[in-house]
Amino acid sequence: MFKSGFLGTNASFYMDFSTLYFTLLPFLLLFAIRYAIKKEYLKHIQSQITLFIITLIVLILFEIGIRIEDGFIHFAKQSLLPFSTLFTFLVIHIIIAVLSLVLWLYLIVSTYKNYAQGQFCYSLINSHKRLGKILFLALSISSIMGVLMYIFLFVYIK
Repeated sequence: MFKSGFLGTNASFYMDFSTLYFTLLPFLLLFAIRYAIKKEYLKHIQSQITLFIITLIVLILFEIGIRIEDGFIHFAKQSLLPFSTLFTFLVIHIIIAVLSLVLWLYLIVSTYKNYAQGQFCYSLINSHKRLGKILFLALSISSIMGVLMYIFLFVYIK
């Protein structure tokens, strides 16, 4: 997990792996959303739950790795960007990411509950679509910010 990564930087394997995963996440979400568009709701729910669980696992491995490798401050020292800029960017990224995960969990739980009870009415679907669009945008922004943070910390360096 702490061996050299595969993206050609001095980042560890877990860092490269999580960056690659979050680069792909918006596309994986689009694939899962396609099931809902095709009215294959059970596949949509199953794929969203799967992506959510994989995302949590990747995040947990990422957080463990960051803590073991001395954290953000250690990596920020090698960046060409000022620490205050990096830190502000990180805080905004974390806020968007946490809110996204909370909304994602809410959508999964509420939708599964309604689906299991057969309560799939028009107003619930519209509400779910609206929140789903917000969630997709937030997760995409969070993914892009995570990739940018990787670039700031491991590509754009002294």
